[in-house]
Amino acid sequence: YATEQGGISADVIKKAFNATEEKFFQFVKHQLPVRPQIASVGSCCLVGAISDGELHVANLGDSRVVLGQKVSDGGKARVVAERLSRDHNVSYEEVRKEVEAQHPDDSPVVVYCRGVWRIKDIDREKSNYGLEFVMLDFDIKPASVSRSIGDFYLKKPEFHRDPRLMQYGHHIPLKKPVLTAEPSIISRKLKSQDLFLIFASDGLWEHLSDEAVVDIVYKNPRAGIAKRLVGAAIREATKKRELRYKDIMKIERGIRRHFHDDISVIVIYLDHEKAASKHSKIGFTTAPVDIYSHNEDKVVEDPLLLKN
Repeated sequence: YATEQGGISADVIKKAFNATEEKFFQFVKHQLPVRPQIASVGSCCLVGAISDGELHVANLGDSRVVLGQKVSDGGKARVVAERLSRDHNVSYEEVRKEVEAQHPDDSPVVVYCRGVWRIKDIDREKSNYGLEFVMLDFDIKPASVSRSIGDFYLKKPEFHRDPRLMQYGHHIPLKKPVLTAEPSIISRKLKSQDLFLIFASDGLWEHLSDEAVVDIVYKNPRAGIAKRLVGAAIREATKKRELRYKDIMKIERGIRRHFHDDISVIVIYLDHEKAASKHSKIGFTTAPVDIYSHNEDKVVEDPLLLKN
């Protein structure tokens, strides 16, 4: 699409999202007879592209991009956080109102259940779902995001009424799709004071504010910075549960999801001078100078023990 239109643009990004959604839809239809649960599989999606000095950020769901920007405060330099994406999570009142406004005849489309806002929530006790999900290592969860790739059981009538899928849960009556794959897109020119970008899943932002994350990145070495952020988020999760860091890290995968969500982090440093002199363009996007990421099931060291 970028080649056809001569570069990256909001329209090009939307076409890419639509193509991804359609490809996955075809895959789900093909797999449905043998894996009916796949109709409830979905994902947030977060995209960043830099073209000719302009940053484009597109997202579905509640993963987030935050920019660290240097400012002068009384002659003293400091870094502030600027959020460059919109969280499509119904825990925010404005998102709930947006979803409800789109479904005036499909009420209640958003409900508050067990301390959490959900879209088309269903009371899902184990007695209702049975242990089949445990044996299949699969769990259909009510949606908390209003936009995603997939989740076709909340988008396509032929899926939410399919008897093969209904055997894994209750029927969800839909008059129209309650989720969409239409991304929110923000475009802005990069400035010399823009220092770095943090792309992360909601598992990070659930425990750390935008400002706290930017402060950690600014004050610590680049090497291992994503790992440091993951560790800092887990430390906050341990405080809320009144556990020790080393204790929560011993909890096996799957069970630990009850203590903190999965956390994926990528930090991109915007070295403008270096990029201009040493790095060429790849396609329509300038290759970032430094990328550090961490998304593993391995033990993450206590961030207080990571040496500068």
